[in-house]
Amino acid sequence: MTFKGTSALVCGAGGGIGLATANRLIRAGVDVALADLKDRPAALAEGPGRTLYLQGDLSNENFVESVVAQAVATHGGIDYLVNTTGVLWFGKDTSVMDMDMSVWDQVFSINLKSFALTARHAVPHMRSAGGGAMVHIASIDALRGDDKPQDAYGAAKAGVIRLSKSLAIQLAKEGIRSNAILPGPVRSPMQSRWETNPASLAALSAHVPLGRVGEPDDIAGACLFLLSDEAAFITGTELIVDGGCTARP
Repeated sequence: MTFKGTSALVCGAGGGIGLATANRLIRAGVDVALADLKDRPAALAEGPGRTLYLQGDLSNENFVESVVAQAVATHGGIDYLVNTTGVLWFGKDTSVMDMDMSVWDQVFSINLKSFALTARHAVPHMRSAGGGAMVHIASIDALRGDDKPQDAYGAAKAGVIRLSKSLAIQLAKEGIRSNAILPGPVRSPMQSRWETNPASLAALSAHVPLGRVGEPDDIAGACLFLLSDEAAFITGTELIVDGGCTARP
């Protein structure tokens, strides 16, 4: 996979899947603008791709517009958009029968609206370049119900899949591809609870057919494939990266 001379915007890049994806792109020579509410991560790759880190709220359209403008001014354009922004609020995001609906609104704003905003502002620059590619991180949780629900998270992730498909059809004739990745359990800051509960992590790992939970780099590798010309005939689809969880009975 070659990416020389290209630029990317990675949203939610302050840690986890977003940071792993940004680092892979940077090491591949892509100039990457990273955006997140978190502080600039210490583990940011050193190159050869150039980097620009922008801190703020990606559910705020003024900030998103500024991020895209600065990315274009610094790197000359945006060829790739990666949306990984998200929250997983255990204890607050529960059943829709019980949860505070302000939590529902916040989760949708962060986990879905931010994806719509970044696409809205990045796509015009892909158009002017004659094409591009987007990858949006959803979740296998979008495919199923749960007796211990996180209803806002799952419903927003289902919305990500639908949004990605719609963008794929709208933009296909302009050479802009849009795909979604559906991770299974992945060790990341969102799942920091596993680090303090080894027994829970071991039980979950045993449930995964491949015998372990995923790492952010597992998702990053899939993301780079979907962005690359190796996936030039792939758009409007979902790639499940879950160690086999959804395949088991």
